[in-house]
Amino acid sequence: MGEEVHNEEETVTPGELLGKANEVKAGEGTYVADYRNSGLLCVFASLIGLRRTVSPPIDSSDPRPTVEVTGHKSRGSVPEPGSVVIARVTKVMSKMAQADILCVGPKSVREKFTGVIRQQDVRATEIDKVDMHLSFRAGDIIRALVLSLGDARAYYLSTAKNELGVVSADSTAGAAMVPISWTEMQCPQTGQIEQRKVAKVGG
Repeated sequence: MGEEVHNEEETVTPGELLGKANEVKAGEGTYVADYRNSGLLCVFASLIGLRRTVSPPIDSSDPRPTVEVTGHKSRGSVPEPGSVVIARVTKVMSKMAQADILCVGPKSVREKFTGVIRQQDVRATEIDKVDMHLSFRAGDIIRALVLSLGDARAYYLSTAKNELGVVSADSTAGAAMVPISWTEMQCPQTGQIEQRKVAKVGG
């Protein structure tokens, strides 16, 4: 008893800053880490979900409220053939790339789903000339279409349509890159151009 919940109904994503560790306690779905190596400990979200703050019990000696992130309780979205997903590339090999599926449509997933983009599914033209390392890099956020459930619980994904492909990528300098063509993104800091299979913006 005595616990008071403030439901802010604010959706947060992994790595999002939730507060300073000396002001709030880390609850479920969060973690504590050094903020940008500054020596300041902060609480961050560890999953996609709703942020909420729980006031401490009246008899608690710790006055800090607890901040927690609860995954979307509605049935966890599951990828299925024909769904458009948002995924983070984890590994790029010569014939395929692996990615962790983050969202199915607008809904975040609750379980871990792995996707595989095969060389023939990267784009619609000149399939035999696709270089996986010039299409994706680990850490890229992509929009892809689920083709089918492949082997070993991995979904086969396709980025062969104009509106599919890399939607967010960091350059080697660590800056968010800007798409400048179907196949190139540019670092705004250094001007360096990197190859990607770019998703058409607003498509």
